[in-house]
Amino acid sequence: MALGINSAGNCSASAAFLRVTRSWKGRWRVTAVAAPEGEVEIRVCVNRTCGRQGSRETLAVLSAIAPPRISVLSCGCLGRCGAGPNLAVIPPGALVGHCGTAAKAAKLLAELCGPGFDGQRNLEALALRKKAEDELEKGNAAEAEPLLTQAIDLEPSGGLHFVYRSRASARLAMGDNAGALEDAKESSRLSPKYPQAYICQGDVFLAMEEWDAAEKAYLTALELDPSIRRSKSFKARVAKLQEKLVPSSTSS
Repeated sequence: MALGINSAGNCSASAAFLRVTRSWKGRWRVTAVAAPEGEVEIRVCVNRTCGRQGSRETLAVLSAIAPPRISVLSCGCLGRCGAGPNLAVIPPGALVGHCGTAAKAAKLLAELCGPGFDGQRNLEALALRKKAEDELEKGNAAEAEPLLTQAIDLEPSGGLHFVYRSRASARLAMGDNAGALEDAKESSRLSPKYPQAYICQGDVFLAMEEWDAAEKAYLTALELDPSIRRSKSFKARVAKLQEKLVPSSTSS
């Protein structure tokens, strides 16, 4: 049985999603709808009540393992407080309640994606990525790289672009510029609108002293997400690149 929502709007086994709407008289109306195809948006309520029930953790899991065609966003109150964490799936405009565990989040994605999405395998890959990123933060790139390779070998159907980007960072730290660039490009191929993949490419090109390519990669990231202009780490990257470009321009 696929995961949908029952007449109370809870995460449970059912054959289809249910659209839950409210009439002008304030009554809830429930209508069965088919699972959506194509681009899908999941909105996760992070308001006070849902937040206490674990909605931010659900948001993090969904964002980490959702395939590129499914965007995951935070939102305000969806109503039905106390039945959370509450989510909205658009289309079909379905409300999902009590989705407060990683397992339930994975089952929801399985319902949206079909039999090709293995929730358990995706969660295992996520756990490996998180462990590897902890090692990266400690400066242990050599320990992180094989963990990320294990995650890739699991062939998760969602979040793979994150794994390749992290492995690119690990390989760059290890001095494997060619491998890092290959992974960074694979990350952007899997998710062309993922700005961090292009930032990683820019970092690799900096290490390879390919200044023009680095500038192009950073500009692509900036076009995808103009807000990164305010990031301290991005400003540091640009400053480092400009230091290299000025002497190059002077000598030419």
